[in-house]
Amino acid sequence: MRQPVFKWLLVVVAPAACALLPAIAAAQEKTQSGSKVVATVQGAPITEGELQKAAAADLEKLELQKLQFEARYERGKQQVLEQSLDRLIEDRLLQLEAAKRGIKVQELLVAEVSIKVKEPTAADVDAYYEAYKQNIGAPKEQVADQIRQFLRQQNQNKARAAFVQQLKRMYSTESWLEPLRIPVETAGRPVRGPADAPVSLVEFSDFQCSFCKALTATLVRVQKDFASQVRLTFRQFPIANIHPEAQKAAEASLCAGEQGRFWEMHDLLFQQQDRLKAEDLKAKAAELKLDADAFGACLASGKYAEQIRQDTLDGTRAGVTGTPALFINGRPITGAQPYEEIARIIQDELKRKVK
Repeated sequence: MRQPVFKWLLVVVAPAACALLPAIAAAQEKTQSGSKVVATVQGAPITEGELQKAAAADLEKLELQKLQFEARYERGKQQVLEQSLDRLIEDRLLQLEAAKRGIKVQELLVAEVSIKVKEPTAADVDAYYEAYKQNIGAPKEQVADQIRQFLRQQNQNKARAAFVQQLKRMYSTESWLEPLRIPVETAGRPVRGPADAPVSLVEFSDFQCSFCKALTATLVRVQKDFASQVRLTFRQFPIANIHPEAQKAAEASLCAGEQGRFWEMHDLLFQQQDRLKAEDLKAKAAELKLDADAFGACLASGKYAEQIRQDTLDGTRAGVTGTPALFINGRPITGAQPYEEIARIIQDELKRKVK
């Protein structure tokens, strides 16, 4: 994400004459409105309130940058802890199995990993090069050996990971490191699922985002398979600079929500992402048999623009930088993750509830 650039202007105002000093001193305390004076120009005060109003937009951006940095730090810290714990568990498992067999850990890895690693074929190298040649930017002949080494290392990592998973089952391994959780407000936002569900999913989404559409299909399956165990809250995160029709689509969903049809409009918007212009939104309202006048007036008024802005701000504070973004009991998940990964985290949360 491109970061905004701030240009700060430092203004130093020298007093025009000594006769003004008493007036300036008095003005610096309070104005008639009760706001502290931060500067004067020819004796006329500039108040702290005026300054805050003038700087509000840039200060808000700066505050969001700070919050985003803090969110990235917390995610990075959690990732380091999880990776370190994984290494500790793996080392302990390898030592147990090596001791059981009466061999060294390195000998165990050779027997169970190294000799079982599949060597990359010429076809594997060709396929990888074709898939990534635009990023590689060099003839295949120059990079074939590097690709082969990379693929071999990938195969080695997969074989080792599979062996470690086998050892985890053999030696009854469980991890209870508390995951990173970021609180996200859900009050007053569209929700699906039972209020007492033990697992809360909060989705930040953009109706013009193809990845969001893919996640929506996954979440339909999640809610079917975990019907009594999850509830889903939808929050808006239109990215106007790349999805120019997303803002009005977001407003349309909330206008439909006034008539009790948010989720029906939500589904239509994702099903027909190529039709999100104003006339398309009204056609969808007609398809859902909404009150056309009420829907049109709501959409034209922009009454939900501030709520959508608040959703975007809250998402940014929670570390959202793109869509879709999902929080599972506060655990942040980025991108259109596959069903298996989301189901794994839900099952882990359910297991933690009964721990």
